[in-house]
Amino acid sequence: MEVDGNVEIPSSRATILRGHESEVFICAWNPTSDLLASGSGDSTARIWNMNDNSQSPNQLVLRHCIQKGGTEVPSNKDVTSLDWNSDGTLLATGSYDGFARIWTTDGRLASTLGQHKGPIFALKWNRKGNYILSAGVDKTTIIWDASTGQCTQQFAFHTAPALDVDWQTNTSFASCSTDQCIHVCKLGSDKPIKTFTGHTNEVNAIKWDPQGVLLASCSDDMTLKIWSMKQDTCVHDLQAHS
Repeated sequence: MEVDGNVEIPSSRATILRGHESEVFICAWNPTSDLLASGSGDSTARIWNMNDNSQSPNQLVLRHCIQKGGTEVPSNKDVTSLDWNSDGTLLATGSYDGFARIWTTDGRLASTLGQHKGPIFALKWNRKGNYILSAGVDKTTIIWDASTGQCTQQFAFHTAPALDVDWQTNTSFASCSTDQCIHVCKLGSDKPIKTFTGHTNEVNAIKWDPQGVLLASCSDDMTLKIWSMKQDTCVHDLQAHS
């Protein structure tokens, strides 16, 4: 792919969102409105209203607090994962304080999900919007009931921190880890329905194709692999990175 170095976006066409007081790790557009969510090392997530034509769009600050001595205090932990549900009414966030949280679009904390022992690295809503999936440093993945905030099932199949998750269907998903393995799991099953091995270093991220047939994974071993539920070895092994 060629890059045209002569193309320049004028500053008048760019909007800079200022407000976070530390690194910004992640952002996600609301699927149904002009809202943009961001997560930062300042222990907040923010919802920006991009429908506002001003140079400084309105922002809602979602402060991630913990209970200490009977009072709420800032967690002082990074917010590194977030995801909107499919109809754009709720935002889920994951923090290094070990809690996942659900927020409304007006910035109200609707639920706090506590079961992980340590930082949460990834979380995703399923398409139906009734479950949230999270992955943590505690080597586990958890399916949460979004309406009650309770843990529906915790999966402890990895032998090292779980780094990413992605739903295959509304009840099945894949997870990857620093243990170099990928597990495909299903709600109600007490063991993985499929395990993919072949990476030789940490598996950083995974993504199903829209039909949930092929799974892509990328790793510190400098490869991208494509997997199919129909076979144990990878379908494609892409090794262009160096």
